[in-house]
Amino acid sequence: MTIKIGDTLPAATLTESAGQDEAKNCPMPPMPVDIAALAAGKKIVIFGLPGAFTPTCSAQHVPGYVKHFDALKAKGVDEIICMAVNDGFVMGAWGQTQHVEGKVRMMGDGSAAFTKALGLELDLVAKGMGVRCQRFSLLVENGVVKQVNVEGVGPANCSFAENMLGQLG
Repeated sequence: MTIKIGDTLPAATLTESAGQDEAKNCPMPPMPVDIAALAAGKKIVIFGLPGAFTPTCSAQHVPGYVKHFDALKAKGVDEIICMAVNDGFVMGAWGQTQHVEGKVRMMGDGSAAFTKALGLELDLVAKGMGVRCQRFSLLVENGVVKQVNVEGVGPANCSFAENMLGQLG
């Protein structure tokens, strides 16, 4: 079943690799992030993408949330989370190329456990990409879903930052 307005976020742990180990020239080891604990007492936006470094995700989706960071914060958003079915190392490296520092937190759902709990998995096995997540965005307040936008179900680009801004009033 797909997550819907009024649902509580499912329990899950994502991974985040924030920062760079300059001596080793690689991202810092990914750290676990309990998504329920992160959402507690906050207004957060979570947007999910099929994969790091994919064309639309890199050219439009992530840059839109970076560009509209200040406007989203002005509307009360405490955190912006980008997640994909990739590991935390990949998400960290992608975040560096997207210049998300201090704006969008890049988190991996390496085994697609959170994606599946949301009911938003996308089977791309035939294309050699395995199970991924659909392109989506959620507005979550204190762990409760207030908005759900899923591409292919809603209008085109419904999960983009501009649409989320409009939903915040």
